Amino acid sequence: MADYSEDEYLMISGIQHFFFCRRQWALIHIENQWADNGLTTDGELFHSHAHDENASEIRNGVLIVHGMHIASKELGVSGVCDVVEFHPSENGIHLRNRKGLWQPLPIEYKRGRKDNSGGDKAQLCAEAMCLEEMLCCNIPEGILFWGEKHRREPVALTEDLRQSVRNAFSEMHQDYDRGYTPKVKEKRGCASCSLRQICLPEITKIPSAHTYIEQKLHES
Repeated sequence: MADYSEDEYLMISGIQHFFFCRRQWALIHIENQWADNGLTTDGELFHSHAHDENASEIRNGVLIVHGMHIASKELGVSGVCDVVEFHPSENGIHLRNRKGLWQPLPIEYKRGRKDNSGGDKAQLCAEAMCLEEMLCCNIPEGILFWGEKHRREPVALTEDLRQSVRNAFSEMHQDYDRGYTPKVKEKRGCASCSLRQICLPEITKIPSAHTYIEQKLHES
């Protein structure tokens, strides 16, 4: 995969939207359509506690860094890790102003229940791949932290998962470059989508959500 320039970078968090619904991702990241609902608001509040930028602490010998900015030239993405833990390890890496060797462990915070689309694991894996590129290390595992149950779930960052992340970002870059918003069939997850009022069934008959809104404005 060729390296991307910084002005081509996509948001890492967009991969979760992409796995859930390619149309949702395009509406948000290509057409700049967005609408909050209770779920998205709760999620933003939940993440705000993790994204205390530049904050770090040592707890039980583990270095915990919040709101770490990350990027990957290979994937063409950038974003912020909720939390990265650095554990003392003989196979770890050197950190500036820190003695010893440290193994990075990315932790992605999720407000509610598991995402059956696989987007949560894909986002976590993408964050790990960015850290590997930045820190010149290997990260075999990450953690999903579920807020409702206050539970940590280890996630093995397998080659199959990594390849699915590469494939997804490659497709996302292609769609973004040509401004393409795909058509999809309505599914059960649409009921909880914050874009439901924008992404209506009849919208699939016209080129874009922007065109649909313009038409409605002219009708009124």
